[in-house]
Amino acid sequence: MTLRPHRIAIAPSGFKESLSAARVAEAIATGVRRVIPDADLDLIPLVDGGEGTAEALALAGGGRLVPVTATGPVGDPVASHFALLGGGTTPGPLTAVVEMAAVAGLALVPPDRRHPGATTTYGVGELIRAALDAGARRILVGCGDSGTSDGGAGALQALGARLTDRHGRELRPGGGALHELEHIDPSGLDPRLADAELLVACNPYNVLCGKRGVARVFGPQKGATPAEVELLSAGLERLAAVLTRDLAPAFGATALDLRTAPGTGASGGLGAGLASVGARLLPRYDVLLDGLDLDARLARADFVITAEGALDHQTIRGKIPAEVARRAQAAGVPVLVLAGTIGPGAQDVRAVGVDAYSAILPAPMTLVEAIGRSGEFLADASERAMRIMALGTRLAPVAPLAA
Repeated sequence: MTLRPHRIAIAPSGFKESLSAARVAEAIATGVRRVIPDADLDLIPLVDGGEGTAEALALAGGGRLVPVTATGPVGDPVASHFALLGGGTTPGPLTAVVEMAAVAGLALVPPDRRHPGATTTYGVGELIRAALDAGARRILVGCGDSGTSDGGAGALQALGARLTDRHGRELRPGGGALHELEHIDPSGLDPRLADAELLVACNPYNVLCGKRGVARVFGPQKGATPAEVELLSAGLERLAAVLTRDLAPAFGATALDLRTAPGTGASGGLGAGLASVGARLLPRYDVLLDGLDLDARLARADFVITAEGALDHQTIRGKIPAEVARRAQAAGVPVLVLAGTIGPGAQDVRAVGVDAYSAILPAPMTLVEAIGRSGEFLADASERAMRIMALGTRLAPVAPLAA
């Protein structure tokens, strides 16, 4: 049983702590070809600013990865990197891509140390300085998959700002200390920031404070207890106030509401911290999909398959499957989502253009096994989906129900 040759666009995100977007796309293609060997497949691995962003943009833009040892989220040195794009004969300034997940991501926080009150973005600031040292004057910071909730305080400290309590003591790392913040001294900030273009690719749905503030939405996922969530929320409120008073005026950033502006809550509030030193917060897909010609490629397809690790109520708030479905729906192209797990709210994706979705796990199993075999499960799930479609093409149309 086979389907006629189809043009199928495969446009997934990566599976966190498991497979890159490119490997997810390849696994799906493997399953499709078991049923449609001569399918015309267009593999479009997508990134959202999280894991794999620097590497993906380096490959797409003819750039290179620059290895850097920097401070990880729990304070230990980690092997990290940023990407350099352009330079040489390419017009415009040398551009660097700093992927915050590569130095402060949740995957770098050991399970027994997942305490967002203590984790830091200090390494993000170190990567930005390393990019400036390399000659970059346009720096794109990809936000996503963070293991922090410090409002970018650590990054600002690495860039030279002093964050002190009422006794003049430097704040300890992590969002748990932010409620003690009294003053920020910007005099030691790297002067090159004033001449650099700092762009932050972020999810505009994420805001720093309020009922949908980043600590309340994502703190529990990062290991915070209910009491810690409230402490983190209070700390981020305090940080926003002090950033607005002490830091933003020096960079002409006073027009932005650091509490509630779109993207200020990106990566545990890193968006707000960087915005206070003049960074522009941009909807991530406007930045990250530039040059992929995604809309045209989806419109040429007969069918689109996208994927992510978890399909739930968060998906419609700016995740890759929702973005792909929205664009495919505009072209009238049907969309299937494959997911590692399906959680509450998954059904909401139909509102943004998803026609069907399915989990890839064949049976209950441990998380370790699921992660280790995710490529195999993706290929098998893709094959099953294609065989069901093949069966559907052989069925007679169903008569409408009688009135």
